[in-house]
Amino acid sequence: MDTRHQRVETSTLVGMARLKLTLVLNSGARIGPGKAKLLESIRSTGSISAAAREMGMSYKRAWLLLDSLNAAFEPTVVTTTLGGSGGGGTRLTDFGHELLERYRRMEEQTQATFDEDLARLQRVARPDAGPKV
Repeated sequence: MDTRHQRVETSTLVGMARLKLTLVLNSGARIGPGKAKLLESIRSTGSISAAAREMGMSYKRAWLLLDSLNAAFEPTVVTTTLGGSGGGGTRLTDFGHELLERYRRMEEQTQATFDEDLARLQRVARPDAGPKV
């Protein structure tokens, strides 16, 4: 196993400091861990309501997040079809799959790049730093 892969695996250990990557586009649109997780949930469930339930959020909140992604990019990120005899659903477009793949790759590379620094800071961090403000 190569060292880069080993480093990425160690970053997922319980108690390991981690980074949260949020991309902020020039337009102000954002994609971070929550929207990426929502896209993954849509990919696996094919449904906004099922994805929202899986994530513990309201349908409206999930719909607003997906709508903001579609508004942020020229190619559509997700498409929906209305219900009926065949049933409705939501799916990632080819660009939606690409966006999710690129985001996860950037997230993984960022974590791997800073694993050593994070490990050092985690070793000297207090176990309970008080309120998270």
